[in-house]
Amino acid sequence: MDRNTPRPTEITLHKASRVLEVAFDDGAHYELPCEYLRVYSPSAEVRGHGPGQEVLQVGKRAVGIEAIEAVGAYGVKLVFSDGHDTGIYSWDYLHELGERQDGNWRTYLERLDAAGKGRDP
Repeated sequence: MDRNTPRPTEITLHKASRVLEVAFDDGAHYELPCEYLRVYSPSAEVRGHGPGQEVLQVGKRAVGIEAIEAVGAYGVKLVFSDGHDTGIYSWDYLHELGERQDGNWRTYLERLDAAGKGRDP
């Protein structure tokens, strides 16, 4: 992790709305839906082991976060209500997910549509 990596100053889980709110020391502030975090999990189960090996996540609209576990000084592990709990969300990756949320979400919805799949379980 680079010294210039933005670090969270506050992480708040809103269970009812299923949103993880993250404020960073560079002034950035993001509201990241649990579904978004789940489908963009950094785990090998989701991302695969290389380009083109990503596994499209379907039926995750109602997923929530059950727990947030600190991983050293560089990130968190999120435990999702569907049992998924692998992959470490580094501060870099959380910040990147916030910065790229709109484009990432559009891409995800397009991939679902192209596969004839949906967000509902």
